[in-house]
Amino acid sequence: MTTMTETSARFREFKMPDVGEGLTEAEILKWFVQPGDTVTDGQVVCEVETAKAAVELPIPFDGVVHELRFPEGTTVDVGQVIIAIDVAPGGGDAPAPAAAAPAQEPVEAPEAEAEPKGRTPVLVGYGVAESSTKRRPRKGAAAAPEAAAVAAAVQAELNGHGAPAPAAVPPQSGAPAGGRPLAKPPVRKLAKDLGIDLATVVPTGKDGIITREDVHAAAAPAAAEAPAAVASSVAPAPAVTEAPGLVSDSARETRIPVKGVRKAIAQAMVGSAFTAPHVTEFVTVDVTRTMKLVAELKEDKDMAGVRVNPLLIIAKALLVAIKRNPEVNAAWDEANQEIVQKHYVNLGIAAATPRGLIVPNIKDAHDKTLPQLAEALGELVATARDGKTSPAAMAGGTVTITNVGVFGVDTGTPILNPGESAILAVGAIKLQPWVHKGKVKPRQVTTLALSFDHRLVDGELGSKVLADVAAILEQPKRLITWA
Repeated sequence: MTTMTETSARFREFKMPDVGEGLTEAEILKWFVQPGDTVTDGQVVCEVETAKAAVELPIPFDGVVHELRFPEGTTVDVGQVIIAIDVAPGGGDAPAPAAAAPAQEPVEAPEAEAEPKGRTPVLVGYGVAESSTKRRPRKGAAAAPEAAAVAAAVQAELNGHGAPAPAAVPPQSGAPAGGRPLAKPPVRKLAKDLGIDLATVVPTGKDGIITREDVHAAAAPAAAEAPAAVASSVAPAPAVTEAPGLVSDSARETRIPVKGVRKAIAQAMVGSAFTAPHVTEFVTVDVTRTMKLVAELKEDKDMAGVRVNPLLIIAKALLVAIKRNPEVNAAWDEANQEIVQKHYVNLGIAAATPRGLIVPNIKDAHDKTLPQLAEALGELVATARDGKTSPAAMAGGTVTITNVGVFGVDTGTPILNPGESAILAVGAIKLQPWVHKGKVKPRQVTTLALSFDHRLVDGELGSKVLADVAAILEQPKRLITWA
C-alpha cells in the first residue's frame, strides 16, 4: 500500500499515512485548506491526532484541492484517501467530488487493504510497501466531533451521558468446534483474574489464538454490564438526545467520545496494570539542602539561560541511583522470556497537556551534564506546552518521573509506563516540623514513591534505588561523591 496513488494524469489522491510507531488510525483535527485552494509540495494541509500526538501532514505535490474526503472530527484508518488534488488545473471538466464520509459513520478499512508485515521507515505522504496480510476492521463506535475541547494547561511547572447504546452483536465463540479455546497460560490466568470465559472471547491472534488484548476487550463491556443491570431494575429515565460531549440544563451526565490520546492512555494503563505486577514503596525525606542548592544554581553563571528547579536535581539524583543500581534499568521480553538490561537511560517526564497525559523522554539522559539536562527538560516542557511533542519523543523510555507535587499532592502510587521498569512519583515540598541535629526545626520535606515491576525488580533492589534517591536529596553533595 502506498499513501499516494495516481487516479489519472490529472488527479492524485493523498492517503492517511502511518505517522510513526505502527499506528493504525488518526483523527482529522483541522483542515488548513478547502476545495479550490492552491497547494504546493510540502505545504501542511491538515492536522491529525494519533494515539500519541497531534501531527501536521504536508502534501507531497503541487496542485489545486479538488475534494476533502472526510470532515474534521472523523477518525480515519491509515491508508484511506483523505484528500484529492488536481495537479493539472484547467485541463478540462473535473469529475464531481465524491460526497464526504459523514463523521457519524465508522470508517473501516477495505477488505483487500493490506498492512505492513513489520515496521518500515516511512516518509510522511509516501507510505509503506504492500503486504498480503489483511487488517482486521477497526472496532468501536464511530468518531464524532467533540463539542468542546478539553482545556488544561501543561503542568504549571514540571517542578521542578446520553442516548442508549446500540445493542451489542453477540460475540462468536473463541473456541474451535468442540474444542478448548486457544490461549497461552498467562492469557488464561488473566481471563480467570478478570472473570472472563474464554469461550466467549473473539480471538484475533494468529491461528485463532486469544491474546491479552482480546481478553481486555471482552472485559470492558462486561464491566459496563454490571451497572446497566442495576439500572434496568428501576424506572427508566427520560431519553437524553444531546450529541456526545454536550450537556443540557436537564441532563445530569456528559458523554465524551474516548479517542486520541485519552484512548491511548486508557489502553496503556489497563495493559500495564494487568501485565506488570506493581510494587510501590515510599520514603519521606528532608530536602532543605536540595532547595538551597537550587537557589544557588539559579545564580550560577554556568546555569544561565536554563531553568533550574527541584525537578532537575531529582532527575539527576535518579540517574545517579540507576548508575549505582543498573539492574533496575531493564525491560521484560514476554515473547522471548528474557530480561533486557539497558545500558542507557531514556528518562521519561510525565506531563499534563490539553490533550491528556503524555510521557516524552530525554534520550540518553545518563550522559548529560547538569546544564544539558536542564536544557533538555526546558525543551521538553516547551514542546509539550505547544502540543508539538512527536511520537518519537515518547518512544523508548526506560524509567519515568511524575511530579504530582505541583498539584499540592503529598504522594501517589504511580502506574508504570508500559515497557518500563520503574516510575518515581514526587510529592509536594512543604515546610514541616522535622528533627534536625537533635532539635525539632521547620524543614522542607517531601515524600517520594517508587513503583516498579516485580518481575524485574526485587524488593531489595527497589528499596536501594529509592533510598539512594532520598539520600542524594538529603545530602546533594552525594551527586559528586557517588557520581
